Amino acid sequence: MTTRRVVAFGGGHGLSASLRALRHCAPELDLDITAVVTVGDDGGSSGRLRAERGGLPPGDLRQALVALAGDHPATRRSAGLFQHRFAAAQAVRVPRHAGTEAAPAARDAPGVGAGPVAGKPTDADPAAGDAARADGLAGHAVGNLVLSGLMELLGDPVAALEHAGAMLGAVGRVLPMSRQPVDIEARVRGVDPDAPDEVRTVRGQHQVAVTTGRVESLRLTPAAPAACAEALAAIGAADWLIFGPGSWYTSVLPHLLVPQLADAIVSSSARRLVTLNLAAEKETLGLSVADHLAALRWYLPELKVDLVLADAKAVGDPEPVERAAESLGARLVLAPVAVTDGTPRHDPAALGAALVPVLGADR
Repeated sequence: MTTRRVVAFGGGHGLSASLRALRHCAPELDLDITAVVTVGDDGGSSGRLRAERGGLPPGDLRQALVALAGDHPATRRSAGLFQHRFAAAQAVRVPRHAGTEAAPAARDAPGVGAGPVAGKPTDADPAAGDAARADGLAGHAVGNLVLSGLMELLGDPVAALEHAGAMLGAVGRVLPMSRQPVDIEARVRGVDPDAPDEVRTVRGQHQVAVTTGRVESLRLTPAAPAACAEALAAIGAADWLIFGPGSWYTSVLPHLLVPQLADAIVSSSARRLVTLNLAAEKETLGLSVADHLAALRWYLPELKVDLVLADAKAVGDPEPVERAAESLGARLVLAPVAVTDGTPRHDPAALGAALVPVLGADR
């Protein structure tokens, strides 16, 4: 069986769905999977670690690794650990020790353990008690902490991802689009509902993702980050390049704004597939399905696409989407790829089934 080298671009839940679908192709296709992941996240656990520790935001990288985790029970357990998110600590009642009752300050302090255990704060250590009450772990995913630690320990995000991939028995490779974090900025019309025609700059991936206005343009800071060399090599050797599904402005399009990545994508001899979303998100409200394809061409005019994969129910009238696909040089393929409960989520098994004849076809 001929090995097909696939590079999937994105970030967050969209890329995770794509990677899980590619894994479902494994029984029928011999795929060599590489995920190239955005590095602009500045919200939640990733944003906190990025601000406090520096380095790449780990959340999207973690999700891609977990999506590719092996099927052995031990690696599945490790994948579950990577996804585990610490909840806020609850008040813990400290039991009596040696016939004495713990002081109220220690007994009732959130995050304080039972008794004076080494390394744990007690009422005799006010500074440690304050730190415990701040509960710095709350909201962090374990995998984010592991990746941040590996990046500090090894001094290179690619080496850290390779090590984490080995821990999870990953059946593919996860790479950052750049070894340096980026910031995403957008010019957005109608951020203020009282000034619907006013255009403002919205800074940060999280703020762009939740904006209520219409995104008119997108840019990265720095404007030309150095692309990850290993990602460039993977693109050059690929048989297929896959874009989407995912948040269009914050997960898909940023790859096209990295000049070296854009040049590699355009010059690659690989075939190109775009998987469309099932519903608009906050950042793409007002964009039609066809507009999503037009945005690809707007940010990378030289981009040529071979196939556009979409769910028939999500597309509705296929004619404008067919025209938009043809403008990229692509053919539209419709398939039922959504979960059956009516929510706008891709079913990895159904998406994988739709990808098999596409990726398996000869040129």
